[in-house]
Amino acid sequence: MLKEVHHIGIAAADMEAALRLYTEGAGARLVEREPSTDGTMDIAMLWLGNAFIEVLAPKQGESAIKKFIEKRGEGLHHVAYEVADIEAELKRLKAAGYELIDEKPRPGAMRSTIAFLKPKSTGGVLWELVVPPKDERKG
Repeated sequence: MLKEVHHIGIAAADMEAALRLYTEGAGARLVEREPSTDGTMDIAMLWLGNAFIEVLAPKQGESAIKKFIEKRGEGLHHVAYEVADIEAELKRLKAAGYELIDEKPRPGAMRSTIAFLKPKSTGGVLWELVVPPKDERKG
């Protein structure tokens, strides 16, 4: 089962502006920043209260987040739910009729393991399942 909201993914055209918004405006604390595994995105993880905000910004060239922003604009990209056993959750959700983007878990940002579900089966919101690393810094 889903344990809790781990993070909210936000698509941003300008990473520096988004970081100012969330650190100065909302009071979030930058925890980590890194390129995506394929190098097409800049990813920042910020801690706010009891969950992370993950800012996703395109780097030069084509990327899924660039296409998302071109089509839908900046803003909410996905909601990520922490799970204990991602393979079991994928199996359970698929059996219950949810459509998977990732049939198998894959490496995600900040040393996590992730998998996505299709928004048409989750009420129009892209769901990410995440198993964070054991040493994750929250507060």
